[in-house]
Amino acid sequence: MGSKPEELEATVLLESYDLVAITETWWDEFHVWTVAIDGYRLFRRDKQGRRSGGIDLYIKKQIAFEELSLKNSHEQVESLWVRVRDNKRNLVVGVYYRLPDQGEPIDEAFLLQLQEASHSQALILLGDFNRSDICWKSTTASCRQSRRLLECIEDNFLSQVVALPEGMSYWA
Repeated sequence: MGSKPEELEATVLLESYDLVAITETWWDEFHVWTVAIDGYRLFRRDKQGRRSGGIDLYIKKQIAFEELSLKNSHEQVESLWVRVRDNKRNLVVGVYYRLPDQGEPIDEAFLLQLQEASHSQALILLGDFNRSDICWKSTTASCRQSRRLLECIEDNFLSQVVALPEGMSYWA
């Protein structure tokens, strides 16, 4: 986040987003500032003992939600999961950051979380997957673990709806 809290707050308030997900905040025990945005609740997963990482999720205060505690939670998986409720349906929102050099056990733990969360009525997954070998247009990959991610996305009937710079995606 560095020097961008004011820019973030201005953009969020101007656009009046319902949810705002941020990856690579780089907050840690030495950077303990909290970017409170009027009218929003903030959920954080700060990086643990490393230089990069950290995720945040802002949710408008008038939106009913609960943070999910998945039985497949894993301390090293950098993810946040919440259930948003309205009169008509439940929506699960996940935010995920994958370290570029993350190992297979943590990748597998995330896939278990994704499978568990996908049992909801609707799911939106946001984040930075750091899989440079994936071609998102053709949904192909050269690395076995990247192919596992693509299979899990397909098995859970997710489809990419917004294409952003390489490594960043939004799934619903």
